[in-house]
Amino acid sequence: MVTAVDTSVLLDVLLDDPQHAGHSIAALRQATNEGSLVICEVALAEIAPALTPGDAPQFLADWNLTFAPSSQASALLAGSMFRAYLERGGKRGRLVPDFLIAAHAQHHASRLLARDRFGLRIWRVSA
Repeated sequence: MVTAVDTSVLLDVLLDDPQHAGHSIAALRQATNEGSLVICEVALAEIAPALTPGDAPQFLADWNLTFAPSSQASALLAGSMFRAYLERGGKRGRLVPDFLIAAHAQHHASRLLARDRFGLRIWRVSA
Protein backbone atom coordinates (compact mmCIF):
# COMPACT_ATOMS: atom_id res chain seq x y z
CA MET A 1 0.00 0.00 0.00
CA VAL A 2 1.38 3.41 -0.97
CA THR A 3 0.67 6.35 1.32
CA ALA A 4 1.13 9.93 0.16
CA VAL A 5 2.11 12.21 3.05
CA ASP A 6 0.79 15.75 3.44
CA THR A 7 2.87 18.71 4.55
CA SER A 8 1.06 19.04 7.88
CA VAL A 9 2.20 15.62 9.12
CA LEU A 10 5.82 16.21 8.12
CA LEU A 11 5.91 19.66 9.69
CA ASP A 12 4.59 18.16 12.94
CA VAL A 13 7.69 15.96 12.97
CA LEU A 14 10.20 18.55 11.73
CA LEU A 15 9.03 21.26 14.12
CA ASP A 16 8.46 18.81 17.00
CA ASP A 17 4.94 20.16 17.44
CA PRO A 18 4.07 19.62 21.12
CA GLN A 19 0.45 18.74 20.36
CA HIS A 20 0.75 16.70 17.16
CA ALA A 21 4.31 15.33 16.72
CA GLY A 22 3.77 12.12 18.67
CA HIS A 23 0.63 11.17 16.76
CA SER A 24 2.19 12.08 13.42
CA ILE A 25 5.32 10.03 14.13
CA ALA A 26 3.18 7.04 15.11
CA ALA A 27 1.04 7.40 11.96
CA LEU A 28 4.14 7.63 9.75
CA ARG A 29 5.61 4.51 11.34
CA GLN A 30 2.34 2.62 10.95
CA ALA A 31 2.04 3.66 7.29
CA THR A 32 5.64 2.57 6.68
CA ASN A 33 4.87 -0.83 8.21
CA GLU A 34 1.88 -1.16 5.87
CA GLY A 35 3.73 -0.17 2.69
CA SER A 36 5.68 2.72 1.26
CA LEU A 37 5.52 6.51 1.68
CA VAL A 38 5.62 9.09 -1.11
CA ILE A 39 5.92 12.86 -1.14
CA CYS A 40 5.14 15.20 -4.02
CA GLU A 41 6.97 18.37 -4.99
CA VAL A 42 4.38 20.61 -3.31
CA ALA A 43 4.79 18.97 0.10
CA LEU A 44 8.57 18.87 -0.31
CA ALA A 45 8.65 22.58 -1.17
CA GLU A 46 6.44 23.38 1.82
CA ILE A 47 8.67 21.54 4.30
CA ALA A 48 11.94 22.84 2.82
CA PRO A 49 11.98 26.03 4.95
CA ALA A 50 11.94 23.85 8.09
CA LEU A 51 15.05 21.97 6.93
CA THR A 52 18.65 23.12 6.90
CA PRO A 53 19.76 23.55 3.28
CA GLY A 54 20.97 20.20 1.99
CA ASP A 55 19.18 18.14 4.67
CA ALA A 56 16.14 17.16 2.59
CA PRO A 57 17.69 13.96 1.14
CA GLN A 58 18.61 12.70 4.61
CA PHE A 59 15.18 13.57 6.05
CA LEU A 60 13.48 11.71 3.20
CA ALA A 61 15.78 8.71 3.70
CA ASP A 62 15.26 8.71 7.48
CA TRP A 63 11.49 8.44 6.99
CA ASN A 64 11.65 6.14 3.93
CA LEU A 65 9.89 8.82 1.88
CA THR A 66 10.17 8.47 -1.88
CA PHE A 67 9.89 11.60 -4.00
CA ALA A 68 7.22 10.97 -6.65
CA PRO A 69 6.71 13.96 -8.91
CA SER A 70 3.23 14.88 -10.03
CA SER A 71 1.96 14.07 -13.47
CA GLN A 72 0.01 16.09 -15.99
CA ALA A 73 -3.05 14.04 -15.07
CA SER A 74 -2.76 14.85 -11.37
CA ALA A 75 -2.21 18.56 -12.08
CA LEU A 76 -5.33 18.65 -14.26
CA LEU A 77 -7.31 16.76 -11.61
CA ALA A 78 -6.22 19.36 -9.03
CA GLY A 79 -7.50 22.09 -11.33
CA SER A 80 -10.84 20.32 -11.70
CA MET A 81 -11.09 19.87 -7.94
CA PHE A 82 -10.30 23.56 -7.41
CA ARG A 83 -12.90 24.59 -10.01
CA ALA A 84 -15.57 22.49 -8.25
CA TYR A 85 -14.57 24.09 -4.94
CA LEU A 86 -14.93 27.59 -6.41
CA GLU A 87 -18.30 26.69 -7.95
CA ARG A 88 -19.50 25.62 -4.49
CA GLY A 89 -18.68 29.11 -3.24
CA GLY A 90 -15.14 28.51 -2.06
CA LYS A 91 -12.69 31.38 -1.94
CA ARG A 92 -9.53 31.73 -3.98
CA GLY A 93 -6.37 31.72 -1.93
CA ARG A 94 -3.73 29.38 -0.63
CA LEU A 95 -5.77 26.25 -1.31
CA VAL A 96 -4.25 25.24 -4.66
CA PRO A 97 -1.35 23.41 -2.94
CA ASP A 98 -3.88 21.35 -0.97
CA PHE A 99 -5.66 20.34 -4.16
CA LEU A 100 -2.32 19.48 -5.81
CA ILE A 101 -1.35 17.22 -2.90
CA ALA A 102 -4.76 15.50 -2.88
CA ALA A 103 -4.76 14.98 -6.66
CA HIS A 104 -1.17 13.66 -6.51
CA ALA A 105 -2.31 11.11 -3.91
CA GLN A 106 -5.17 10.00 -6.15
CA HIS A 107 -2.79 9.31 -9.02
CA HIS A 108 0.34 8.13 -7.21
CA ALA A 109 -0.84 6.45 -3.99
CA SER A 110 -3.67 4.43 -2.51
CA ARG A 111 -4.20 6.75 0.46
CA LEU A 112 -3.28 10.15 1.90
CA LEU A 113 -2.01 10.79 5.42
CA ALA A 114 -2.85 14.33 6.51
CA ARG A 115 -3.83 16.41 9.51
CA ASP A 116 -6.52 19.06 9.32
CA ARG A 117 -8.62 20.94 11.85
CA PHE A 118 -10.42 17.67 12.65
CA GLY A 119 -7.24 15.74 13.42
CA LEU A 120 -4.91 13.20 11.85
CA ARG A 121 -6.53 11.06 9.15
CA ILE A 122 -5.77 8.56 6.45
CA TRP A 123 -8.00 8.96 3.42
CA ARG A 124 -8.32 6.14 0.92
CA VAL A 125 -7.92 7.42 -2.62
CA SER A 126 -8.18 5.88 -6.08
CA ALA A 127 -4.76 5.07 -7.44
